[in-house]
Amino acid sequence: MTGFIAGLCVAVLPLLALGFWLGRRTARPESQGGGLGTPVEHATFQTLHTASLAAPPLRAGLTEETARKSARRLRSLLGTDALGLTDEERVLVWDGAGAHHRTEIMERLAGPLETGRGEAFPLTCDTPDCPVRWAVVAPLTVDDRVHGTLVACAPRESAVLVRAAGEVARWVSVQLELADLDQSRTRLIEAEIKALRAQISPHFIFNSLAVIASFVRTDPERARELLLEFADFTRYSFRRHGDFTTLADELHAIDHYLALVRARFGDRLSVTLQIAPEVLPVALPFLCLQPLVENAVKHGLEGKADKCHIQITAQDAGAEALVVIEDDGAGMDPALLRRILAGEISPSGGIGLSNVDDRLRQVYGDAHGLVIETAVGAGMKVTARLPKYQPGVHSGARLGRE
Repeated sequence: MTGFIAGLCVAVLPLLALGFWLGRRTARPESQGGGLGTPVEHATFQTLHTASLAAPPLRAGLTEETARKSARRLRSLLGTDALGLTDEERVLVWDGAGAHHRTEIMERLAGPLETGRGEAFPLTCDTPDCPVRWAVVAPLTVDDRVHGTLVACAPRESAVLVRAAGEVARWVSVQLELADLDQSRTRLIEAEIKALRAQISPHFIFNSLAVIASFVRTDPERARELLLEFADFTRYSFRRHGDFTTLADELHAIDHYLALVRARFGDRLSVTLQIAPEVLPVALPFLCLQPLVENAVKHGLEGKADKCHIQITAQDAGAEALVVIEDDGAGMDPALLRRILAGEISPSGGIGLSNVDDRLRQVYGDAHGLVIETAVGAGMKVTARLPKYQPGVHSGARLGRE
């Protein structure tokens, strides 16, 4: 729904801005450049182009820097003598003439900031050649809360400017709302990674240290090797740089993890890896595959006295890397699995599956959620499809900071 509203606003703005632009061009006709078609086509192109240049800075939120980068484009959309962007306390940027009116305008913002309704009012000025005599203030709102205002100034009162400024302010508000959604998405995924780390640390760290301790007296060299495996795995799991990693690094961490698990379960656990070298550089969300392997270990050995086999494959599938993790363990009731992935229940070991599924969908889209095949007593097969190339997804990248 948010995407629809955003798309609707973005579509409506050029039409309204175009009407205003054409009105001004009709009042003050001038020659058109060749090769751009009719005046209407030329105006449409100019409006869309200007809007596309103003949007990217605003997607980072409302700050002095983003306001400065977008103000001139927004003034061009409105065709005003001056334009300002404010937050709730100060003028962030002023573009055009009449900068000496900033203090007066800030004194008049209490109403729009409190009510969320736009206002238009005359300005007092003792400068004879100042072209700014009238101001239109339009609020910038995100989730029904006013975050600032757009101020458009002109030589005289204009009903057309009042409407146009309101539409441009609504368009700016949509960009700020999208920025807020991006930040919320980033905070959510970062929180999920922290939750996943918290899930790993209690039981896995305790069990690993217990296994290492059991070798300290009987086989000190083995204890030393396992301690190094443990150090490398925890260093990777609790790293702080980037939300993405490479398939090679994730598999390397899985190798450390499995070394510790094998030390605990001995020959009860066997693992086969089939990895195509060409997919090793593929980027993927950090700690995305290890929880799937941990889930396979848990469900593969749970309730079984005999051996468990886990197979991990990573294949080149054209534009994607196809990663499959399969075990021959106890499996799961598909209905229970659906409830886990839907977030209705979160039994021990279920957080990893739902966490990974959510993050894959958030990064790549719903079409790239986990595909899980299972039944009671039939083991579990988990498939992840990782696009080789995705905008903003590369090793070490931070979500929402591209």
